[in-house]
Amino acid sequence: MMRRLKLFGTALYVAVAAHALASGWTVNVTVSQGHLNPGNVSVNVPFTIDGHFFSGAPATWTVNVLPKITFLTAASAPPITVGDGTFFANGTFTGTYTITSSKAPLTGFNFVVSGFVQDYGQIFWSKKVVDLNTNQVLFLGTWVFSGDGYVGGADGTFQKNGFFPLTTPSDNILVIETFFLHIDGAAYPGPSTASLLLVEQDWVPEPASLLALGVGLGGLLLRRRRAK
Repeated sequence: MMRRLKLFGTALYVAVAAHALASGWTVNVTVSQGHLNPGNVSVNVPFTIDGHFFSGAPATWTVNVLPKITFLTAASAPPITVGDGTFFANGTFTGTYTITSSKAPLTGFNFVVSGFVQDYGQIFWSKKVVDLNTNQVLFLGTWVFSGDGYVGGADGTFQKNGFFPLTTPSDNILVIETFFLHIDGAAYPGPSTASLLLVEQDWVPEPASLLALGVGLGGLLLRRRRAK
């Protein structure tokens, strides 16, 4: 009887550990697309999910470490750039994806946006995060990056890097990123430039959930050792 209990305990531990390792965050990128005008040129933008490269959407990947999605807007053909000697006066980029968790709810994200603006180059950006279980908007933000043709603007490369919390932790989210680039009617080809170089987000899980999982596995391991 004792032997059977030990075998059952071992099997239970292995099953829980295997589930912890196999489970994670499933990222499904449904849109990674740009458009450049005049000409309405459609651009597939490559991206990575935790370092795994995808040439375009749709793509799905499950990760056991923290979800990290990076849109490689400077690596598309053509890149998401208007002005700067090109024949494009305005353009857009949209990235849309979902994250479903079987590990821990997500509480927020570290966000990195980098680009280049000059003269009348300008980039508008908005980000929306929705809980798919409740349809609640968990985050909504907008920013503007401007060249020195605008009051308060500055020419050169910019980078926005910071942590943004969700209003409520969630294990099932929809993320929509939208960028609009333009040169405000300046001549093109010409010096005015708006270029989107990189869009990255590193998602942060709820610490208490990961701690509880670790304590649970540790307890099973301790019981298994005592049973021996």
